[in-house]
Amino acid sequence: MIEVGKYAHLRIKKILKQGAYLTNSDDNTEILLPKKYIPQNANIDDEIEVFIYRDSEDKLIATTEKPYAIVGEFAYLKAKSIEKYGAFLDWGLKKDLLLPFREQSEKIETGKRYLVRIYVDKLTDRIVATQHINKFLRNNTENLSVGDKTDILICHKTQLGYKVIVNNLYWGMIYFNQIFRDIRTGERTQAWITKIREDGYIDLSLQKSGMDEINDVEEKIMTKLRENGGILPLSDNSKPDEIYLELEISKKVFKKTIGKLFKEKKIFIDENEIRLL
Repeated sequence: MIEVGKYAHLRIKKILKQGAYLTNSDDNTEILLPKKYIPQNANIDDEIEVFIYRDSEDKLIATTEKPYAIVGEFAYLKAKSIEKYGAFLDWGLKKDLLLPFREQSEKIETGKRYLVRIYVDKLTDRIVATQHINKFLRNNTENLSVGDKTDILICHKTQLGYKVIVNNLYWGMIYFNQIFRDIRTGERTQAWITKIREDGYIDLSLQKSGMDEINDVEEKIMTKLRENGGILPLSDNSKPDEIYLELEISKKVFKKTIGKLFKEKKIFIDENEIRLL
């Protein structure tokens, strides 16, 4: 079934002057992919991935452009203009996304970015945004476990750390002592669950914990050494930013791992580098 605001894999049924008409195997609905979005060398019966939304006349239309977020997801989007029915947000497509006045929780200013959830208005069947996000987040975390890898959206900074949205379903927190690199509001990244609290909030870390983390990092370091002729210009004296740039890990984990490799007589640690033995 073709869903508004989602990606779909559709077959090219015909190509005309205005563009390609796409369809799927479930029904005979035809959706226009405008000519400028048709991939080079595309042919009849080719299957392509497109995003489905509504044009200015509320007709279903396809595009190969990628929005910053799709229906069911949260995102920080920039306000482009304030019009009669609300604010219009830049979400990466030619047609801007409406944030109706009734869905705003604060005064919107053009040029600023706001946390919203994208959904389909049941009354109009149009894709819109809302700032009233708590109604879309759950407290029931029974399907989650400590150690699970998750997708997160960095929301805002607090006195303790950064509040995040986990898997587009839950509130979470990454404390400052679990942050080893620069992060920014609106960034999408991955994190691991360290604790599931009784209030439904989730504590997370940007790194795995325990031996699983060390084993993964150990393999990463050994691979880098082999790729670089047995030498890696990092050591105990390296700055955290230098270590993260090369290996995407914290200095604490790096030192713990190379210490283990040294004891196992796999590497030699010099003042400014480590070497493969």
